[in-house]
Amino acid sequence: MQLNSEVTDTLIDRLAADLETSDFSVGTLSELWGERAEQALHRGERVPALRALAARRSSQAPHSAETSSSATALVFASASESEPAVTLASLFLLGVPVDASALAAAVPTLGLDGAVELGLVAVEGGQARALVDLRPYSFVDTAGAGSWWIVSDLGEMVLDGALTTDHVLGVGGASLTLSGLMVSRPVERVLDLGTGCGIQALHAARHAGHVVATDISARALEIAALNARLNGVHNIEFRLGDMFEPVEGERFDQIVTNPPFVITPRRADVPAYEYRDGGRIGDGIMREVVTGVGRHLNPGGIAQMLGNWEYRAGEDGFDRVRGWVQASDAPLDAWLIERERQDPAAYAETWIRDGGTRSGTPDFDRLYNAWLDDFADRGVESVGFGYLTLRRAEQDQQDPQAAKPLRRFERMPDALAASSGLGTHIAAVLDAHDWIAAHDDDALWRATLQVAPDVTEERNYWPGNDDPSTITLKQGGGFARTVKLDTALAALVGASDGELPVGVIVEAIAQLLDADVPALRQELLPRLRQLILDGFVQPLG
Repeated sequence: MQLNSEVTDTLIDRLAADLETSDFSVGTLSELWGERAEQALHRGERVPALRALAARRSSQAPHSAETSSSATALVFASASESEPAVTLASLFLLGVPVDASALAAAVPTLGLDGAVELGLVAVEGGQARALVDLRPYSFVDTAGAGSWWIVSDLGEMVLDGALTTDHVLGVGGASLTLSGLMVSRPVERVLDLGTGCGIQALHAARHAGHVVATDISARALEIAALNARLNGVHNIEFRLGDMFEPVEGERFDQIVTNPPFVITPRRADVPAYEYRDGGRIGDGIMREVVTGVGRHLNPGGIAQMLGNWEYRAGEDGFDRVRGWVQASDAPLDAWLIERERQDPAAYAETWIRDGGTRSGTPDFDRLYNAWLDDFADRGVESVGFGYLTLRRAEQDQQDPQAAKPLRRFERMPDALAASSGLGTHIAAVLDAHDWIAAHDDDALWRATLQVAPDVTEERNYWPGNDDPSTITLKQGGGFARTVKLDTALAALVGASDGELPVGVIVEAIAQLLDADVPALRQELLPRLRQLILDGFVQPLG
């Protein structure tokens, strides 16, 4: 694919017109093969979708296709008779060759020759075979609902074997997680570091004036540029290079990155996949990102990323990340959420299979030993995975007026994998931290608060007892936190309706409980600050 030519741009525009006309959308595909087949595809299994399409074409019930191979044969044989969306889905999502005439009918504006020229298909013996994965993608963000078509390399489900080292990954679980975490307030400049197929750059382009997308893979940049053009997005600039080299000396309001953080043995006989392997020893890629990102952020700028960090013998993984933050070129706020922790064996198995090498084969065992040897050499006992949000301070930390930096390191195994509301929640938590830093206890005492709209209270009682045994606040959005309250704090939260200042409420509670006001103030205000930081209650003004 040579995507910088006017001819190629014209072909991409023609492809977009054909995809629009054929209604090649998430909704259409879900109707074609149903919910169960859709779920199987998310697990990397295509047989239920093949059977559903075969049954559709033969006017038989879905269970009547006898085997997966017979279903594939029916899909193949009937391709010339199918509607465009079925042809496109069979070819690009399920990896089934189709009649060249069927593809030509599905993309009449682009034409068969155009599909070949773009590198989408190869045509042999009257049959078209997919060279890339092309699928619809839908989402909801703060700007509303949207949909795109995303091109990437064919996955393991279709290839039925190991991936090539220059493989360009499509939209997967990690991509969805990062896009859900992305703070999407309007900004001028965003950097997508390691763009891959370009999905994060596309999301960022919805709230940024200009996006710079970098990658070490020339092929990834070609595909990302195709995706931007295919979806009519024109405010993304693509640059080739490693890490921060392509943007040396530049600053951004926001940086998003799903870096190639997978910890891979540095051995010649271990494949290094560009989409996941950063070429550093251990978790060195994460250290390099965290320590270097600050100098590329404007004051107040935010960086968000996914990553791994090692737990070595005698060292907590969180302490490693804290050390990286401390070593940053610029002062940073830091909020880390660890969602998962794996032992070395489970970690190795996950990523060896991810590359397409099957268990029980000599190659699998060889790679398995290489991974375990690598971990043993550094004394790695486990590997953490999670989300990291960094923010460059508005002021230098040496400034006496500078706020105390945010240092929040949490283990949340139940944290939501992806949610369109998490970016908004993360931004709100950063705002809450700033508000808390700007208000001492006297200012908080005078402040007026209200309970967040997604918060509910739950009370449990022993039979026959009028006093609750437990009082729990539950958060409906964000990270769905729960917190237990005592009577005094529950009363303070319950009375925070935006009408009375905190001090007035606490004085009334002290009178009801026959408590000392200064002592109750000293007890409640630190806990109230935490509730503000977590988003349970919100300051007005």
